[in-house]
Amino acid sequence: MSIEVKVPVLGESVSEATVGQWLKQPGEAVALDEPIASLETDKVAVEVPSPVAGIMGQHIAAEGDTVAVGALLGLIETSGVATAPAPAPAAAAAPAAATAQQAAASPQEPATPTLVVLPLPPPLPPLVPLPPLVPLVPLPALVPLPVLVPLPALVPLPVLVPLPP
Repeated sequence: MSIEVKVPVLGESVSEATVGQWLKQPGEAVALDEPIASLETDKVAVEVPSPVAGIMGQHIAAEGDTVAVGALLGLIETSGVATAPAPAPAAAAAPAAATAQQAAASPQEPATPTLVVLPLPPPLPPLVPLPPLVPLVPLPALVPLPVLVPLPALVPLPVLVPLPP
């Protein structure tokens, strides 16, 4: 049986994406929720997870193609392959099983993008304590000094006297 892999909803205002790279080639084994392709838009880059475990089938969209949300990307063959989820840590087993049941119940719905959570940066070192403040000592009253501004030198101007005709 072939399961269709469709372009997931990428955001409220994003309606299409470009197929960046196929991470799984036809004939390769694919685990549940394993990234099989990467999509790129001007706002987001996301990996498309596999909705089921199986064998990667035909790529419908080629690398570099522009695809709309909900468009068919490729096929995954599940005939003769167990569709149980891959072994997960005990803490994540329950959410993974619920996701597997939802994916199996509605294979026609687009898969959700994978969210990557980055660790917090290390804490900052403690602040260096400042020395205690020194009380201000009152200064003696300052008396303003007169400011002497040099005046421009007076230059006598020549006087023109009219001559008699």
